[in-house]
Amino acid sequence: MISLLLTSLLVASAYSCGVPSNKPNLSGKVVGGVEAIPNSWPWQISLQINKDGQWYHTCGGSLIDPWWVLTAAHCINQKNQYRVALGKHNLLLEEQGSLAIAADKLFPHNKFSMIFAANGYDIALVKLAEPVTTTDEIEFGCIPQEEVILPHNYPCYVTGWGLLQAGGTVSETLQQAQLPVVNYETCSKLGWWATNVKKTMVCAGGDGVVSGCNGDSGGPLNCQNEEGTWEVHGIVSFGSPLCSQKNKPTVFTRVSAYNSWINEIMTNN
Repeated sequence: MISLLLTSLLVASAYSCGVPSNKPNLSGKVVGGVEAIPNSWPWQISLQINKDGQWYHTCGGSLIDPWWVLTAAHCINQKNQYRVALGKHNLLLEEQGSLAIAADKLFPHNKFSMIFAANGYDIALVKLAEPVTTTDEIEFGCIPQEEVILPHNYPCYVTGWGLLQAGGTVSETLQQAQLPVVNYETCSKLGWWATNVKKTMVCAGGDGVVSGCNGDSGGPLNCQNEEGTWEVHGIVSFGSPLCSQKNKPTVFTRVSAYNSWINEIMTNN
């Protein structure tokens, strides 16, 4: 089996990843509605579902390869028809450089349970019906090396088209929030997420002001490494029903816990 480190290096050299042409504005929040610079997170995708011939945003995700998108398992229902919208900023507008490609195959982790979502394994891969060529609007997100765990308070960013506040409406334009990492020792405390959080997850935020929200599921936790390259360290999994709540950080699937699984699916399919 090809190691993920080798895979990441091959992707970086062959396609480049994690270096947007449009540099992001490193501020702002999702809940509260601070808009991202268009195409500054060019691996961010909108996973869309077909309802009565119309396409609707259901989840976020990250383009990590010409054929593959990373998202959350709870976003996937094999009965539904999906497509992936790439290079988007405003979901309601026709935008230059954007694409919509059918989802060919869906691979939610086989250990994920919708009934016991807090048990983990909330990760899925979507294989596209045709490969993607990168542009200024569409680029790949990098996968971190296996078992990399970021330190407490490491600054990362969540991005998505989710609700601007609990009970509100989804955003037309891509939003972003700075969410510092909360280490497992803190996030697993009573009064925080306690036993609902696992070591295969990563918590971020929890200040009661900024967070991810409904509709951000499946989207990336973007963290910049020492070389300045952005890596997808998390996949939005769950959070407070209030969206933004003190000591209830947004909880992400920790991507670096699933390197072998990602490699296996991509290599064998």
